[in-house]
Amino acid sequence: HIETFTETGLRLKSGQELEADVVVSATGLQLLFAGGMELVVDGKKIEPNETYTYKGTMFSGVPNLALAFGYTNASWTLKADLIADYVCRLLKHLDDTGARYFVPVFDDPTVQPEPFVDFSSGYVQRALHFLPKQGSKLPWKLYQNYLLDLMLFRYAKLDDGVMRFVKTGASKSAAPERMRPVAVR
Repeated sequence: HIETFTETGLRLKSGQELEADVVVSATGLQLLFAGGMELVVDGKKIEPNETYTYKGTMFSGVPNLALAFGYTNASWTLKADLIADYVCRLLKHLDDTGARYFVPVFDDPTVQPEPFVDFSSGYVQRALHFLPKQGSKLPWKLYQNYLLDLMLFRYAKLDDGVMRFVKTGASKSAAPERMRPVAVR
């Protein structure tokens, strides 16, 4: 705990002095989901906290959108690279099958909601009420595990029963209103 600032840094309550050229006060950080981006599907605003994360990168009911949320316990780019490769696989699948878009559909009543991330930091706790949820099991569960993610993103089937691929002209039963292409403002 800091007792006071000194001319050369700061002094702790224990009496220990720490030299510092610069001291940055970093309190009050406020997270924004996707930098404050607004999600709109068919003219309807989608609230992030009403969605579930699919594989920690996509959001239930939001088509053709993936965000990179890297690891908190390893290099951020390890997961970002897996996500980039996965999105390329999805786009190739669209081209190969003639589908117009892909969308993860949350319809498993056995999945229990959990906070987006398991952080105790104040800035995360203050933001949980407006962040997407994760689920209690795959593919809605966000694991911080590279080997598991490697299997999920690089080797698992794309058409897993949760991810839906919708072709142009598909019937409304195959493409509910909420599952049409997304616009980002």
